[in-house]
Amino acid sequence: MPARLIVRRGPQALLEYTLRPGRVLIGRSDSCDLVIPDPGVSRTHCVLSGSEEGWSLRDRSRHGSVVNGQTIKDSVPLTEGTLVQMGAFVLEFTRKGAAQAPTSSHVLPGVPAEQLVAPNVVERAVLVVEDGPMQGQRFPLNRSRVRIGAPGTEGVVIQDPTLVVAHLTVELARGRPMLVPGAGAAVLEGERIAGRTPLWPGERVRIGDTELSITTDLFQAEDETGRGGFGEMVGNSTIMQNTFSMMRRVARHNAPVLLFGESGTGKELASRGMHEHSPRAAGPFVAINCGAITEALFESELFGHEKGSFTGASARRDGAFHKAHKGTLLLDEIGELPEAAQVKLLRTLETGEVRRVGSHEVTYPDVRLVAATNRDLQKEVAAGRFRSDLFFRLAVLPVRLPALRERPGDLPVIARALVQRMAAGVSISPAALEMLGSHSFPGNVRELRNVLTRAYVLGGSVILPEFIQFSPWSYDSLPPTAAPAVVAEPNNALMDSEKALLQACSERQQGNRSAMSRELGVARSTLIYKLRKYGLD
Repeated sequence: MPARLIVRRGPQALLEYTLRPGRVLIGRSDSCDLVIPDPGVSRTHCVLSGSEEGWSLRDRSRHGSVVNGQTIKDSVPLTEGTLVQMGAFVLEFTRKGAAQAPTSSHVLPGVPAEQLVAPNVVERAVLVVEDGPMQGQRFPLNRSRVRIGAPGTEGVVIQDPTLVVAHLTVELARGRPMLVPGAGAAVLEGERIAGRTPLWPGERVRIGDTELSITTDLFQAEDETGRGGFGEMVGNSTIMQNTFSMMRRVARHNAPVLLFGESGTGKELASRGMHEHSPRAAGPFVAINCGAITEALFESELFGHEKGSFTGASARRDGAFHKAHKGTLLLDEIGELPEAAQVKLLRTLETGEVRRVGSHEVTYPDVRLVAATNRDLQKEVAAGRFRSDLFFRLAVLPVRLPALRERPGDLPVIARALVQRMAAGVSISPAALEMLGSHSFPGNVRELRNVLTRAYVLGGSVILPEFIQFSPWSYDSLPPTAAPAVVAEPNNALMDSEKALLQACSERQQGNRSAMSRELGVARSTLIYKLRKYGLD
């Protein structure tokens, strides 16, 4: 029987919280897994750590935690019936009785606005007009931050002449509805809200002549708007629609995600899409390529370092975990991590503790972790190259991205989306699409993008079959008699197209040459040569 916390206020049991193996933060802050709304509770009051073998509580409060009537300021084991007092609330640790399904986060006295309740059914927050000109209207809150106000508001428009544009903003912080003052007055329980304020179940906020509340609705994830894509990913095939549906559901939660699939299937785009669809969308998205980090610098890249902690450490530096605080951290190519780095990462995932190199200070960044790999990590575990405990820690929510050859019907829509992102006015001919359909694309969408990029550079804004070459080295196979003509008579239109392509790519990647190199599928040295050639460096 899984361990649980039964949360009571007086004699009333408000809810049960199922403890997943690992670390659970409890406190008043929205960053906690279990939020206790009591002024006598610290922002992060305590941390529960454990597994099916056993659980313990470690105090993180200013004045200590009260466990079984005794104030403790260190760590204590949790046994059947242990009582933890937090303000007006009591948390009882138990393994007995029937357990509720675990959810991503809990806020008292109600349940979170969004939680997984069945494989295809999701609960989402809904804004309800309780009183006013649009009484009875309901507006699903599909984003982590939604503005509400008069016509002209980018968000929920209420036809109430007493409102102004962007009158009020609603945020969903780990499923908890929060009111943020906007351009107009908002009144809750007879007082005007002056700062970020929670809206509890059953409460109403008044703006102008309108009263609003927030409740929840169940809906089928597959029926969600935007079926044609997810983030920048597109596809209409059944397999991709099922994948998009899964990622939409997964995005709403905070458990680690493991994206796996062949190289070039779009794992970074998928991770960005999950960030954008999550309650953390307003926070940072940080991507780290584990295969590009040397073992010696791994700790510094992920956890940061103090000034003087090693040769070259001229200043204090934040690591990826600090930079991703309140957001999402992507660890790409996780299968490339050496064993020593795996051990250090596992410790952080188990405890939540992040310590800069050369520092004794421990911090607890609030990060949602997404890992990605093109390796079969189960085989890597069996071969002893990847730690099984780290694998199970990462693979809480596994998502497989299918290869392009598994969904050939998606190729035209993907190709059109890719050429539209190259530059304004770029298109692809039906004959070129037919030619693309004859290729298996072992490099998946990345290979398709590179093929289209080469065709655009060679042929201009309309991609035609004669400029499609499936090998980047096919120029070497041209007959010797053809080569001089290419060198002696340079194509000015081609040069203009290549320059335009480089300029557009530079704007998209904000001048980041490494990112430009990856997008264009060329070596960094080649990119630098081209930039200098056209005076773009």
